Amino acid sequence: MSTGTSHVSNASWAALLRGGNALRSIALAGGVALHAINVYIVTTILPSVIQDIGGLEYYAWNTTLFVVTSIVGSALSAKLIETLGPRAAYLSAVAVFTAGSVVCALAPSMPWLLAGRSVQGLGGGILFALSYALIRLVFEAALWSRAMALVSGMWGVATLCGPAIGGMFAQSGHWRLAFWALLPAAAALALIVVLKVGNKAAMPKSSPTSLPLSTLALLVASVLAITLASLSTGLAGNLAGIGAGLAIAVLIAAVDARAAKRLLPTGAYSIGTPLGALYALMCLVVAAITTEIFVPYFLQVIHGMTPLAAGYMTAAMAAGWTLAAMPSATRSGPAANFLVRLSPVVILASLVALAVMTPRAALLQSYAGLAVYVVALAGVGFGIGLSWPHLLTRIFNAAPPGEETLTSSSITTVQLYATALTAALAGVITNGAGLADPGGVAGAQRAALWLFASFAVAPAAALLLLARVTRERAPAVA
Repeated sequence: MSTGTSHVSNASWAALLRGGNALRSIALAGGVALHAINVYIVTTILPSVIQDIGGLEYYAWNTTLFVVTSIVGSALSAKLIETLGPRAAYLSAVAVFTAGSVVCALAPSMPWLLAGRSVQGLGGGILFALSYALIRLVFEAALWSRAMALVSGMWGVATLCGPAIGGMFAQSGHWRLAFWALLPAAAALALIVVLKVGNKAAMPKSSPTSLPLSTLALLVASVLAITLASLSTGLAGNLAGIGAGLAIAVLIAAVDARAAKRLLPTGAYSIGTPLGALYALMCLVVAAITTEIFVPYFLQVIHGMTPLAAGYMTAAMAAGWTLAAMPSATRSGPAANFLVRLSPVVILASLVALAVMTPRAALLQSYAGLAVYVVALAGVGFGIGLSWPHLLTRIFNAAPPGEETLTSSSITTVQLYATALTAALAGVITNGAGLADPGGVAGAQRAALWLFASFAVAPAAALLLLARVTRERAPAVA
């Protein structure tokens, strides 16, 4: 299947980006780029969508349903490769993503848009996972690290392209074209895959895999329970939905522990274990980034910004993550420990600043105020990036014997699950604060204050948990 060289001496960027490997690189990196750019396009155009077809109370659902079906798609990817082969699996993912995009583009109302987003998420999740899984099948081992870096780098590309595409169409009053614009790229990727990615016959023999269906079903149910709670106009209904979702999350641990095919490794569900504490810390740290789904709406409604400006302001969160993660990854020892401890502090300070500034329109009227606000937005992602490489490394090192592969592959599942849960919780908080009722500027101001202030609890809890993890790991460090 691969035409790349097997010699380590030729493991260069040139070897990855020339000939047949260049097209394969475009296909795999393009799969992640298509998924990631779509995320930022929708984040940017969603306020315009709401103005056109309504459904403000379902604002967070666009992210929640997309992410939760992405988790399912990601879990299905290995089985699809095994059953259909690399080429057909990839083409199937593109077809599902395309179908979801068409439904979104034609959606006459919010329920239709949510259905399209769910289908998009399923296809995007498969594409996202396939793009990583196929690296070992289409490239020689010497090129794997560079291929991984190339594919991962597409999220940075998405922060540049997504807001521009979404903002351009939203400002022209044609938000539907943003979804149609994805289809030529999807068709080009499909063509490359047909030409350069092998079929099932080219795959090495491997043992059949099974899916943790019961665990996945409970995972989806837990997110949907909290999502539905956002529609309740009373506190009792909100709390009941959140309680049901958390109860199902507890049930997931019991079911997964007895499952023949586990979703997470041993010890992942208990903060009493080093691995469980690290997973919990990872979830608390990454939770803050979920607030970005509402930032374009707040900036447009409260501060009167254009969709393009609001989209790029929001992208500062993701840019901050990348900006911090790259230099942070080069640190080790005491320096790395310091960055892990600093991470929640930076996130907490940034969220508090956003809670204070976002509801006050006058604060962003000056260049100085706008600059401080951008720093606060970037600070949320920057804080995550400070600790992210080191948390992942520690999770790898804490993997139970014999479960190293499961531990590494489960990181994406845990991250996506945390994103889905916190997106659902964000919907409950903003709707309860008055985003849709009374709505307007006043509703947006109250929702902004409550959203950022509530999510500041996550990094605060991370600080407490970090002390526990630090004490537990101290002997190993010494």
